[in-house]
Amino acid sequence: MSSLTARAAEWQKSCGCMLTFHRAAPAAKWADLPNKGFYLNLDYLDNLLGTLKRDGWEIVTADEIVCRLKLGENGSRLVNFSVDDCYRDTFEHVVPLFRRHGVPVTLFVTTGIPDGTMPLGWAGLEAILAERPQITYNGQTVEVSTHQAKQQWFARISSAWETHDFYDEFAKFCQVNGVDPLELRDEHAITWEMLETFKGDPLVEIGAHTVSHYRISSLPEDQALQELAGSRQRLRARLGIDCRHFAFPYGRSGDCGKRDFDLAREAGFVSASTTRKGLVRQGQDLFSLPRNTLNGVHQSMAYASFLLSGLAGLAARVLGRV
Repeated sequence: MSSLTARAAEWQKSCGCMLTFHRAAPAAKWADLPNKGFYLNLDYLDNLLGTLKRDGWEIVTADEIVCRLKLGENGSRLVNFSVDDCYRDTFEHVVPLFRRHGVPVTLFVTTGIPDGTMPLGWAGLEAILAERPQITYNGQTVEVSTHQAKQQWFARISSAWETHDFYDEFAKFCQVNGVDPLELRDEHAITWEMLETFKGDPLVEIGAHTVSHYRISSLPEDQALQELAGSRQRLRARLGIDCRHFAFPYGRSGDCGKRDFDLAREAGFVSASTTRKGLVRQGQDLFSLPRNTLNGVHQSMAYASFLLSGLAGLAARVLGRV
């Protein structure tokens, strides 16, 4: 990353930049994924980590970002990486990559995933499309033998399900296609046993991401608080850790607001993160920290620099995309 990136961040009185993503896949597999925008190519992530280290950036935990913020220190070359939800690939690919680089990663765990209470329908739909040349949808046989067809049908079906009961639609889709949704879930879900292997590892920081991945702003206050506090309590019960940091699902301005930031404080967290673009700046509220999303659509050093410089956050505010 050029020195101009850090200078732009320093000009904005940055105390650090927080980056987040959901899933990652090996390069050979990533190219063929029906929903590859949801994944980072592991080769890209490997290259990004190496570039940041070579150019003098310090990759730190969320705890360190918060500490520097409280001290008011210059964090123009600080960066935190976090993974939201946490699937099996977090255990198999992501954490091993960060360990190889000797740098920390923050895992914001949706506890319904290791508890087995979330069906993981998006992952299941993707798996069915990836593995089959044909599917049954709305009573018709659909050809999905090409990568382009798989991607088009993933977008089409997932969009249609968003206007209905998603999990009911997924269950019916599995039934007509002769698939066991529980087996699909187990193929993608991280387990408590996997998470336990991270205990005590200074390179793995574990935070909370609700119990059921609901949009917190849409819930009544008591249910919203239970999603926040319940995930923290569950992580303590299963892993014996004091979970200090929280990340809001979805995380845009319509997904979490002042009431929800106050609830995160009430639930006992030290900080809470959104997905509003920008840098963590001096004077920043600890319960509405900005994070910048990395995804499979924009995988370039130029785009990463755009995020790290804070220019993406400035552009988002000007355009009203927060």
